[in-house]
Amino acid sequence: MDKKLQNLLKIPTSRLEDINNVLLDPEMTVMSEFLEVVAKYGSPEEINRQAAEASKLSSLRQRVSESNPVYLKDLDWLIEQRDAGAFISVADYRRKVLGEKADRMSFDDDFAVTLEISACQYFPWVNEAAKWSIEEGSLMPGRFIKVRKMKEQEADGDLPAFAAAMQIIGASFVETLDTKGTDGSNVHLGGPETITGYFGGVGQPNEYALKWLDEYLYYYTNYGIRQVLNVNPGTVLLGYLLHRLGVDIEFKISVFMGNDNPYAALWTLIGAKLFSRDDGSSPLIGFNWSNSVNNQCMEITAEFRKSFGFEDVVRFEHHIVETWKSIVRQPYNRRDELLEIADHVANISAKHEGGDPEIDQTREHPTDILDYFRDKEEIINSGDWDHLTLNFHDKFDAINRTAWELTEKGLSFVAAQNLHR
Repeated sequence: MDKKLQNLLKIPTSRLEDINNVLLDPEMTVMSEFLEVVAKYGSPEEINRQAAEASKLSSLRQRVSESNPVYLKDLDWLIEQRDAGAFISVADYRRKVLGEKADRMSFDDDFAVTLEISACQYFPWVNEAAKWSIEEGSLMPGRFIKVRKMKEQEADGDLPAFAAAMQIIGASFVETLDTKGTDGSNVHLGGPETITGYFGGVGQPNEYALKWLDEYLYYYTNYGIRQVLNVNPGTVLLGYLLHRLGVDIEFKISVFMGNDNPYAALWTLIGAKLFSRDDGSSPLIGFNWSNSVNNQCMEITAEFRKSFGFEDVVRFEHHIVETWKSIVRQPYNRRDELLEIADHVANISAKHEGGDPEIDQTREHPTDILDYFRDKEEIINSGDWDHLTLNFHDKFDAINRTAWELTEKGLSFVAAQNLHR
């Protein structure tokens, strides 16, 4: 390697001064408009205090009692099952897979793979999955992704019930805000006839980046929703800036961002490092790769992720299976590749967006990414509720197949931590 040539890449500190001049200029519109939105909700300390209060289980239960009190019984049932030890322990699960030799094996939790399911659109599905887990001796996911319309789930009580359930079972979760290109803001999006519009991303054009920020702060302060999906470079930067101010936002970058090579990842992580706090933390806690990446891409990126001090901060989220329709060419199944990389690249989340292809394709209604954007009432009226519930069960089964195969190879996983101890 030509060290002299590489030294030309060093960034002078004066460049940082130029950046700070923009960030700190009170007359700079891009900064003043950002700060005006934040100020609507108070100081960073006040915002975090509101969120902490809103996210308490007691506060969420109060929200549920006001919007859908029937769900309180479901939450109580979940607590009862958890406290009764109804779910299989990690040790017993390993014995189930490996037999007696499980007790003689060593599992390296430093490389534990998070079991992630997407999308769990409705709170009742959480309890359905819990029943399957108890009956089958299977595992509840350690991470849930939700893509349902926020206002719809706020209105029917699903939003606080789901957040409460995640606390009860000990799983992380991500919500998807309504402010995104598919809300009508992006004039290029209109179905297959405007497919080229999608090449620019779903987007938050013009003032919509600030609307996204405003929407985030609303749900953060009112429901304690901390982790959200991020689909646009502008809102990624707003997340960095908000966290830098002291607001404890967390987000995951969506697959729709199209990060499909180490240089795209380097650019993203440079931004994360630039705006990280003095304690090394960043709001970027999930980095969803494009479906096209291979293991080498993740291995290369893992090198500088570690150098930036982000190995324990930024989780690589990678689709193991995808919806059968409307997103990728099928069959799509990356489980074998996961098994190859999981023993040496840390902090990976195995995301299951569909069932295993050989199962999914046989369903009367296979998984379809477009189902995420349908109204609940329309789904019920069309007779598709049971179909979508079965789709979710197939995703649940796919997660458990991944856990089984990880265990067979002596690899660790992260399931719902309050249930599987």
